Order: sequence, then structure tokens, then C-alpha cells
Amino acid sequence: MTHTARRIGRSLAFVLPVVMVLSGTLAVTSVPWAAHDSEPQVLTASAHDISERAKTRTPQDALRDRLLLELREKDPGVALTDLQRSVEGRPSLARHCMSIARALGRAAVEKYGPTHAHRFSRPVCDTSFASGVARFS
Repeated sequence: MTHTARRIGRSLAFVLPVVMVLSGTLAVTSVPWAAHDSEPQVLTASAHDISERAKTRTPQDALRDRLLLELREKDPGVALTDLQRSVEGRPSLARHCMSIARALGRAAVEKYGPTHAHRFSRPVCDTSFASGVARFS
């Protein structure tokens, strides 16, 4: 009797996982994940799309976008202070400081006009903010 039980146990140990995997696979394929279309939809992500997005979101781009949003929500003074702190905290951003400050100057002119935007000028990044204000006035 023990021999028969052991033999049945071994058979179940082999067959049961196979049955479970197959039934799980069939269950997943029969679930209507998308709308009932005539053709099944396949979602893929190409490595090309991912690498393009990764290239466009450099640290300086992310910082510039964040500071421009901050300028629009608060004022250029807050954004310039955060720019200075970001460059001090991450020196690799120093070479992009001038272009970011000019972009902030342009955005300040759009929001406040040239006269009022000049009031926020500070010696951040060699007066690039003032240069951006003057250029887009």
C-alpha cells in the first residue's frame, strides 16, 4: 500500500504543477483585457522610443523645467535662488547655469513684462538672468 501511495504522490508531484501552469495560462488568455475588437491588441515598447525619451530628459532639462514651473507659480526670485542652490549642490550643472538663467529671464518677461522682470535680477550665473530679460524685452 505504501508503494502505491508513493507512486501516486510522485505522479501528482509531476503532473499537478504542469496542470496548474496550463490552466493559469488558459485563464489569462481568456480574460477580456481590452475592448472586444476583431483583432487582438498587442502593446509593445521599442527600445528606440525609450532611448529617445531618456536622452531628452537630461538633469539640466529637468532642472530648467522645474524652475520654469516654479517661476510661473511663485516668482523669478524663488526660481533663481533654487537655481543657485542646485548648481552649488550639483556642480556638474554649472555649465548649464547660464542657459537656464536666460530661459528664466525670458519667462519672467513673458509673465511680468520687461520693466518688472528686471527687478528680480541677481548675480546668479554671471547675470545671465538679466541678459535673458534684456534679450527678450
